[in-house]
Amino acid sequence: MQPKAQRVLVAGGGISGLALAAMLARRGVSVDVVEARAHLTVTGIGISVPNNALRVLKALGVLDECAAAGYTFDQYVMCDDAGEVIVALPCPASPDGVPGYLGITRARLAAIIRAAAVSAGAELHLGTTIAQFAQDPGTAHVRLSDGRELDYDVVAGCEGIRSPLRQHLFGADADPVFTGYSCWRARPKMERRVGAMTKFTGATTKAGLVPISKHEMYLFHVTAEPGNPHYEPGGWRDRLEDRLAEYTGVIADVRDHLPDASEIVYSPLFEVRLPQPWHSGRAIVIGDAAHAGVPHLSQGGSQALEDAVVLADELTRRPVPEALPAFMARRFDRARRMQRISSEMMVREMTAKPSSREDLRAELSREMASVRAYLDRPL
Repeated sequence: MQPKAQRVLVAGGGISGLALAAMLARRGVSVDVVEARAHLTVTGIGISVPNNALRVLKALGVLDECAAAGYTFDQYVMCDDAGEVIVALPCPASPDGVPGYLGITRARLAAIIRAAAVSAGAELHLGTTIAQFAQDPGTAHVRLSDGRELDYDVVAGCEGIRSPLRQHLFGADADPVFTGYSCWRARPKMERRVGAMTKFTGATTKAGLVPISKHEMYLFHVTAEPGNPHYEPGGWRDRLEDRLAEYTGVIADVRDHLPDASEIVYSPLFEVRLPQPWHSGRAIVIGDAAHAGVPHLSQGGSQALEDAVVLADELTRRPVPEALPAFMARRFDRARRMQRISSEMMVREMTAKPSSREDLRAELSREMASVRAYLDRPL
């Protein structure tokens, strides 16, 4: 029988790459992580982490630390543009005690997972990329940008939507596709005003607030941006303020307390739909590199974390030629389903005629219950 993976290269120092590195290193695998950035400065404001991804953080041994650094909650609330509640759906803890949701800053989450990877023994190399890549049936041969030439059993690309490894392996067939929408994010300069994931339905846009600590929250705001126009960062605050003009109530208060333009993040929303398999030979891409989606179910980072734990499991259970197909059998349908449902939810929210409050309550209750039941299935 061929040996299991003993030496793995992870390309990308985001949450999926570092989670994969931590999981593998804890199981005795030698792991190198290369990250193009010279400093792991985290872009983005906050992130909502639902129960299925929190179970991954529990498996990684960092759930309690993440919960202490963020804010846990157990509801998903939909309001009108004035802030009047339309429906509040329970998102309870799972039977193993894992919370329904966690809100946390991206920087805090990344720092905790990075510390877990390093403490487990993974080697982190900043300002380093894959310069050349080749493979034969038994080994992946890599020359890094720092000049080192190394051999690995597996190379895992966790580089996000612009993944160079995906481009190398699969060409342009799975290049990111702009959805027609963008998301603005900011941390308002005011005390937290919500205690759960709270969305607000405007006539032409959708806004939301997520608690990320005892005193902080972050704003996300999805807008149609046909043609993916470029906006100078210096004008982001004014543009976001204009786009929030239709709201009253708490979102109007947030609009009056936006931070400076330099503290606002503007992200055009892309999808990546890499057909299966996501691997070629001894190289594989996971997370946003394989299945980037829109954020409407908080499943982008969540599915990437699930990828990491499943890939680590398969690589330490089976020989590599068996492990990568086994990973695909467990992950492809689940990740693609969450991507599809998130996209459908976004398009419906942004384009459909407003439902009556009773219909919206029923529709949202059914949809969220169905999603939760599906995500409660074992990985």
